Amino acid sequence: MLVGMDVVGGSGWSVVVPVKTLVAAKTRLAEAAGPYRAALAVAVACDTVAAALACPPVRRVVVVTADPVPAERLAALGAHVVGDPLRGLNAALRAGAAEAVRLAPGDHVAALQADLPALRPAELARVLAAAEQFEQAFLPDAVEVGTTCYTARRSEPFRPAFGGESRARHLAGGAKELLLDGVASVRRDVDTIEDLRDALALGVGPHTAAVAAEMGLSG
Repeated sequence: MLVGMDVVGGSGWSVVVPVKTLVAAKTRLAEAAGPYRAALAVAVACDTVAAALACPPVRRVVVVTADPVPAERLAALGAHVVGDPLRGLNAALRAGAAEAVRLAPGDHVAALQADLPALRPAELARVLAAAEQFEQAFLPDAVEVGTTCYTARRSEPFRPAFGGESRARHLAGGAKELLLDGVASVRRDVDTIEDLRDALALGVGPHTAAVAAEMGLSG
């Protein structure tokens, strides 16, 4: 369903961000990133979480991870960190959502991928304002195969279906697809070196920019 909105506001949101262990993170970037792969994964997560925390309707970011390195870095940015049950991505998201509801049962809950280094707070706010109109909603990734953001209004079932062709699964599960102009930074996840170059062209956060510079890349 096509949704176009410019209104930002409404109720608060808890945003759940799953962060893989560094051993498993960004394996598709391993060859291109070389010795910088782990540092890049942490940097990208830091920029994603920092931007989400700076988004006006976001009241808290709950990070779910089993790795102490990103856990420490992200907690220092202001995220609330909980352990990963290690039963897969969607189980991690459900665990994070349960913690978010425990902390703030009156807020809506969003799941956000951790690899959005160009994320703009204002663009995320537009996505959340649009999503608030529906029981469940999602934003497709830049190639319209996966998902970068999934949302559920307060008191609604939280049923994320991330991984692979998640756009089709979210549609099949009844979530409303948000097709918004001007939210490229929320759709630009990074799995490959080409994705990273696209994110750099959009303008990434300072953590990713520093590691990219060490890799000889720039926006």
